[in-house]
Amino acid sequence: MYAQRASQVISYSRGVYKMNDKDLQILVEEISLKLFHKPFRHEATFNSRLRTTGGRYLLRTSNIEVNYKYFEQYGRQEIVEIIKHELCHYHLHIEGKGYKHGDQDFKRLMKEVGAPRFCQALKKESDGKKKEHIYVCMQCDQKYVRKRKVNTVKYVCGKCKGKLKKM
Repeated sequence: MYAQRASQVISYSRGVYKMNDKDLQILVEEISLKLFHKPFRHEATFNSRLRTTGGRYLLRTSNIEVNYKYFEQYGRQEIVEIIKHELCHYHLHIEGKGYKHGDQDFKRLMKEVGAPRFCQALKKESDGKKKEHIYVCMQCDQKYVRKRKVNTVKYVCGKCKGKLKKM
């Protein structure tokens, strides 16, 4: 049953694999039953506002949030690893045991189910050509390459005090 439903969790549309909150909920429930032998009775959703983490377990609501960018960059397997980690927090908290990263109960359960301590780092969106602003002095042809824009009315060439022109 797990293999049959889990294969249906990702939809394919226009050459791109997609996953929505409903698919994530099904996946979390199946992983919980298969690895932890306990049901997941709360909500699992994607939260695209997460920046520095793959997922989080919310203590007040007992819900799990997962960063959708990890699915886009690394695929389903990385999402499964994040879910396993968050389910360790979930089940230990529900049972009243040590659910924090430093607790022995948490470390033991993570080892049992093969959950990672950390997820992979996201690739930065700006990994490529960085934007450069190039300025040239109108008198001496001195070139200036800057990361930020320069106010050409306020600033002049450092070599000859000539006017700068943006290329």
